[in-house]
Amino acid sequence: MKNLTVIIALMATTFLTAQDQYTKGMQKAFQLWGEGKNTEASNLFERIATAELDNWLPFYYVSQVNTVASFGEKDKSKLTQQLEKAQEYIDMAKNISPNNPEILVQQAMIHTAWVAYDGATYGMTLAPKVVSIYAKAAKIAPDNPRVVFSKAEWDMGSASYFGGDITPYCKDVERAIELFDNFKPASEFHPNWGKDRAEATLKRCNK
Repeated sequence: MKNLTVIIALMATTFLTAQDQYTKGMQKAFQLWGEGKNTEASNLFERIATAELDNWLPFYYVSQVNTVASFGEKDKSKLTQQLEKAQEYIDMAKNISPNNPEILVQQAMIHTAWVAYDGATYGMTLAPKVVSIYAKAAKIAPDNPRVVFSKAEWDMGSASYFGGDITPYCKDVERAIELFDNFKPASEFHPNWGKDRAEATLKRCNK
């Protein structure tokens, strides 16, 4: 009985140490990202992912760091490298957590980055995929603020590209902001981004 107690205590200590390392690693990766050190942040999220094979979050953030860095990138070779890595890691995140609305939004953002780079080349094939992904995400999580806002942002971008009116989608941005105000992430590392972008987008509506 005494040996069993010792074993349980050792297991608990090992678990707490691993959790502490995970927490510190994730916090450091976010710090690097916030400092604009995208490569360093991506590399650290990758290292965390190799130790957290059943946790979709570090895989998600490798994908997100590389996707965000790709918007506005003019060098196609660098863009391709970043978005291929983003796709590789979001695919792994999907395997860990299928039908996850946050992962679906991230997948849509990868496609959007390609369309933003060259709409004439990638729009025809990827735009329908983005629409389908947001429709699926909305069915799974209709009150997720990132789902509502990201879909509205895509719809506004599409309308602008074709010379249409963005006004019909402003109500969706307003709804997203209300959802952001009441959203509570499952942990300090679960996705919680988007409110500032939604507020900036709403200002475009009010001009």
